[in-house]
Amino acid sequence: MHSMRASPSLKLPFPSNLASISSSHGRRSLRLSSSTGAVFAQMESTITITRPDDWHLHLRDGDLLQSVLPHSAKQFGRAIVMPNLKPPITTTAKALAYRESILKALPTDTDFSPLMTLYLTDNTSPEEVRLARDSGAVFAVKLYPAGATTNSQDGVTDIFGKCLPVLEEMVKLEMPLLVHGEVTDPSVDTFDREKVFIETILTPLVEKLPSLKIVMEHITTADAVNFIESCKTGNIAATVTPQHMLLNRNSLFQGGLQPHNYCLPILKRETHRRAIVEAVTSGSTKYFLGTDSAPHDKKRKECSCGCAGIYSAPLALSLYAKVFEEAGALDKLEAFTSFNGPEFYGLPRNTSKIIMRKSPWKVPETYSYASGVIVPMFAGETVEWLVCEE
Repeated sequence: MHSMRASPSLKLPFPSNLASISSSHGRRSLRLSSSTGAVFAQMESTITITRPDDWHLHLRDGDLLQSVLPHSAKQFGRAIVMPNLKPPITTTAKALAYRESILKALPTDTDFSPLMTLYLTDNTSPEEVRLARDSGAVFAVKLYPAGATTNSQDGVTDIFGKCLPVLEEMVKLEMPLLVHGEVTDPSVDTFDREKVFIETILTPLVEKLPSLKIVMEHITTADAVNFIESCKTGNIAATVTPQHMLLNRNSLFQGGLQPHNYCLPILKRETHRRAIVEAVTSGSTKYFLGTDSAPHDKKRKECSCGCAGIYSAPLALSLYAKVFEEAGALDKLEAFTSFNGPEFYGLPRNTSKIIMRKSPWKVPETYSYASGVIVPMFAGETVEWLVCEE
């Protein structure tokens, strides 16, 4: 099956609202932020930022893990690793074993740290969550409504009943709950499932357990932005993907059906995309980087029942930089990528730096692995920002 991939132009305008010109090693440069240390050099067009983390990442296992892990490890210091394998990571023992397989697959020249998660089910016990917290390797519990997305068939069906003792224990342990925020009721329109989840599940959950730390993952709507902004306790935050800041639902159909732009939660209207960009680039500390990079073999995307997921890991930072530059907010990029997440999780910031250079490069059409190929986001397109080492 041949698939055309339609995408918006990736040309980046030179920002017009940069100020505070200073001298740096004999070059004219524009210092964007004394608080973050991020610098945009006019002649070389570079930004130096604290090494980011990815707070929502799918690494899979087996051959796929071996191939996709280096793309994340090269750019990110840490990542919250999703537990929806087959079978899912439902216990601390499984999480520790998965962590070991990730560490063994790491390139030798990286100090990337996988932060593990448990897959919440109706049968998860408070004792298991205590084991997870005591392990020092498991940092959160992931809520998948049963049937909501890839490998979620073992997920939750009774959050306010069977799962309540676990959630109450998580409050005591200050263990974050990571939420895939969609209802699975077939009578609810696909494009409304996040909105209805907020109304029927998330809002009542916050009211019942106001001290529970919650991350609403990969938000897609203005409704989610309004919910996050309405929560004043500091316990509620959100991760945001590159696709939900760059694409709207037209991207699924331009030039024909676009399977490589299909993800869950599904892309929404342009008004929702704009609301997310405005919130994220505002400087609010409630939002942080979570790519939701989700590799699938090309054959599993381009078929009669294609998988949901967009593989963005190799170019995610380039795309986030594009969004912030176009919003005139490059001075706020570092907080989103590198500060807000550690602050929410109670972890230190990374100490190393990365450099991003305005140097156009072409995204490969595919990335190969032992069993096939993966088509990345914006395959074959040119992006303007290149990630370099310090």
